[in-house]
Amino acid sequence: MSRIATTFDALRAQGRKALIPFVTAGYPYADVTPELMHTMVAGGADVIELGVPFSDPSADGPVIQKAGDKALAFGIGLVQVLAMVREFRKTNSTTPVVLMGYANPVERYDQKHAKPGTSNPFVKDAAEAGVDGVLIVDYPPEECEAFAADLRAHGMDLIFLLAPTSTDERMAQVARVASGYVYYVSLKGVTGSGALDVGAVEAMLPRIRQHISTPVGVGFGIRDAATAQTIAKVSDAVVIGSKIIQLLEDQPRDQVGATAQSFLREIRTAMDQG
Repeated sequence: MSRIATTFDALRAQGRKALIPFVTAGYPYADVTPELMHTMVAGGADVIELGVPFSDPSADGPVIQKAGDKALAFGIGLVQVLAMVREFRKTNSTTPVVLMGYANPVERYDQKHAKPGTSNPFVKDAAEAGVDGVLIVDYPPEECEAFAADLRAHGMDLIFLLAPTSTDERMAQVARVASGYVYYVSLKGVTGSGALDVGAVEAMLPRIRQHISTPVGVGFGIRDAATAQTIAKVSDAVVIGSKIIQLLEDQPRDQVGATAQSFLREIRTAMDQG
């Protein structure tokens, strides 16, 4: 059983929902990420989504795009991201870490690190670093069966996005290859855009669960404790990204971790009181 499945099982037994913060690796300072990950756990994070910086993202709104651009300017790529996970794992062996990003960095990594007689060095290296799941925005489920099997063979989960526009056919395709959890994008558009329609989320989740047996997390548009509390009542996990990135943007180096921890503690408390 993967660390992600173990985490969700433990939370379910406690009657609690998962809090999943997203941060861009290497933001707002190149060296702050492992420390930031630890402080987010201290604030109540159950799973951490770590964004892999990429120059041409399709799902990220302006806040996360700006964070990615800054991280890229620091020279942060997939090699550095895996090093951050290894550093985090030196003192945390339980909190699942999911890499969220795009196909190009993964495929470029495989090209650069390929060795005779081996395939998918990314999968091997990610597993050795301590990664638990991978969410690649532009990998369609119908083309991912071999990749998903390789990840599972290395103890990792392949996570997919679902959207308000997802058809029953697409949900069934995702169900065949997804594990860990699925991430329901609650808005039409990019991260950080628009106002969350809680009623629409509540109506969509039973439909998703007709096809999907893995836990369902909800993200895009969750920015405060009250909304997180409401979403936690109907989902298995609450995912928050853009709001955290905004809070960290102007923080001095020594306040980054404390800022994230304080915000997440407020969210965690509201979710547990729900």
